[in-house]
Amino acid sequence: MSRGRLYLVPNTLDFGMDGQEVDLREILPDAVIARAASITHWAAENAKTTRAFLKRAGAIHPLAKALQEQDIQELPRPPKGRAPAANAAATAATEAQAWAKLLQPALDGHDIGLISEAGMPAVADPGAQLVAAAHAAGIEVVPLVGPSSLLMAVAASGLNGQSFAFVGYLPVDAGARQTRLKDLEAWSAREQQTQLMIETPYRNGALLQALLTQLKPTTLLSVSCGLSLADAWTHSATVAQWRKAPKALPDKIPAVFALLGSR
Repeated sequence: MSRGRLYLVPNTLDFGMDGQEVDLREILPDAVIARAASITHWAAENAKTTRAFLKRAGAIHPLAKALQEQDIQELPRPPKGRAPAANAAATAATEAQAWAKLLQPALDGHDIGLISEAGMPAVADPGAQLVAAAHAAGIEVVPLVGPSSLLMAVAASGLNGQSFAFVGYLPVDAGARQTRLKDLEAWSAREQQTQLMIETPYRNGALLQALLTQLKPTTLLSVSCGLSLADAWTHSATVAQWRKAPKALPDKIPAVFALLGSR
């Protein structure tokens, strides 16, 4: 029996938000929507949002199986904190079994779709461990074309797109966050590397305030908000210019923040 493939299926960036949902055909190529509709086994960040995505895809291309018959399994949630040394081996073994179980349909000959709540799975989103496990098991991995908020933000920012790094979330603690920002700014100025970060939407305003408070006036700061939505915007300026004309950020719409230190 031939093995199935693991398809990395990009999702829209609208999170299915009321009043913000976009036409799937404006974001994803038709071939990607058709491929998604043909898949019946899913490894998902969130089962609810995956069903919502499939409902939208099924309105364009008939689903291979009815929505209620789709096999949708959620990715394992990483344990909070660090496992005690005595249990580290057992924890690793349990996690390996969980990833292997998700890949079993592919070993049985079925294609699997890996999908996150928004954007490209395994890029600033869960899924990299499943992809690694697929490679280890000899399962072909096929990335499909779709939106990645990080790349869209870099392209729209005007900052250095030849060298950039995604640094994830900054510490919530004010002191630790200040230290992290200073380190990132210094590295960015020295290497001329754009630094990208994200935050939980309800903390968008707090992160922007921290950036404007801690960064040097000459550092370039870009914010991309609601990418791919009807009212999306990107604003790039020096920190000094931001301070003179600050922009309010919504607390329910994702944003990507980018900085480039000056030499």
